[in-house]
Amino acid sequence: MATDPAKHRMHVFKNTGKDVDEMRRRRNEVTVELRKNKREETLQKRRNVPASYSTDEDDLDRNLAPIDLEDLVMKAANMENPEMQITAVQQCRKLLSSDKNPPIDDLIKTGILPILVQCLSRVDNPTLQFEAAWALTNIASGTSAQTNKVVHAGAVPLFLQLLMSPHENVCEQAVWALGNIIGDGPVLRDLVVELGVVRPLLSFIKPEIPISFLRNVTWVIVNLCRSKDPPPPVKTIQEILPALNVLITHSDLNILVDTVWAISYLTDGGNEQIQMVIDSGIVPKLIPLLSHKEVKTQTAALRAVGNIVTGTDEQTQVVLNCDALSHFPALLSHPKEKICKEAVWFLSNITAGNKQQVQAVIDAGLLPKIVENLSKGEFQTQKEAAWAVSNLSISGTKDQVATLINCGVIPPFCNLLACKDTQVINVVLDGLSNMLKMAGDNVDQVANMIEQCGGIDKIEELQGHEKVEIYKMAYDIIEQYFADEEEDATLVPAAADAGFQFDPAAAQRDPFRF
Repeated sequence: MATDPAKHRMHVFKNTGKDVDEMRRRRNEVTVELRKNKREETLQKRRNVPASYSTDEDDLDRNLAPIDLEDLVMKAANMENPEMQITAVQQCRKLLSSDKNPPIDDLIKTGILPILVQCLSRVDNPTLQFEAAWALTNIASGTSAQTNKVVHAGAVPLFLQLLMSPHENVCEQAVWALGNIIGDGPVLRDLVVELGVVRPLLSFIKPEIPISFLRNVTWVIVNLCRSKDPPPPVKTIQEILPALNVLITHSDLNILVDTVWAISYLTDGGNEQIQMVIDSGIVPKLIPLLSHKEVKTQTAALRAVGNIVTGTDEQTQVVLNCDALSHFPALLSHPKEKICKEAVWFLSNITAGNKQQVQAVIDAGLLPKIVENLSKGEFQTQKEAAWAVSNLSISGTKDQVATLINCGVIPPFCNLLACKDTQVINVVLDGLSNMLKMAGDNVDQVANMIEQCGGIDKIEELQGHEKVEIYKMAYDIIEQYFADEEEDATLVPAAADAGFQFDPAAAQRDPFRF
């Protein structure tokens, strides 16, 4: 059921009397568009498809197309003929490893699942275990219904036993299969956790483990951290964090990126989980990754750090104490718009903080960059910049708000009043109202700035808006700050008369002050 943006806003934007926790905004609202691009995140399920088959296997694949699946399954169940059985199981695996339309449901209907699960227990035949585990991995990579059928066939306890296998390829395939099952969602994740996956999984993190194997282990850890409705058990998070603290220093890019995504998922679970991440000591290692040479790493790090600053002022300060803001001039000018948007979202949560945190943004020279994104960014980035500006107008002192105004914020801020997004219009009207209130005796200067850029016309138009909250806010601003001009329109002096004129050039020579 869709929520009304105006009502949602009341829960995420701090007006007078609301605390900073209500003012900071978590990822729920800003993440939707970003998460459409799954390539930037690690996939929840992965099929084990060989990079390339040999010519012989290519020929075999083509010959598998017309095969009788029921006959194949009967052969796979024939324990009396081990050679026939392993050939049949291998053929099933290759069918399920096909790049195009693997016949998962067709094989399930023929009764392959209990046969493959039984093969997992054949400690006397590790090749059969491996082939069966591979086939089940690819069935579990399918839909939620297909994954659940693998679980209901009793595969999970046997996969957990295979984690102790002396054969590395069998261990790794079991890890992969469990990763697909965990990746289905929190219900199966918690089932596998309850059955005891975490400790044996983490035991694979050691110097001698091959990189490909460690990549799979790290990916499974990501899936353990991923869901937040509900989040992973506290004990599981406590067990995983020391491992992430080790993996975040790894030289392999895939492992590093997955590790940072895992941290980002944990920090997206609320203040208690944020505090657990902070207490693990991982934040000082995370911050430098904001300037990593690989965009994938930067993206994940920015997500993780951005989630931390949705927490309390104290949690936010931990990030600022690690000199995080020094990375933001480059992030706010990044060639990838998505990074700019995330960076501005991060700063919108800093400007929702206390006055010292607002000042840190100013001292880092970031206000002109925010205004630049407000002016020239794509709409989603402009939207985040509007929040950053409006939040500062609430959290900041008079001098801090004056500094923002001197950066030329009012024209691009007013321009957003013409957009169709009611939430953005609300945020801008709030910000302008706050600036006018803050101005005190200098309110005419701010009013003139709004008028000079055509802001008054846009506010007047909004008095006819269909949303009650918007037209009421627009009416209140006009009534309180601009009504005299309308009422005295007949008394406007002739052009030659010496009336008050706002001179932008003069404002540049003599900075605006409240």
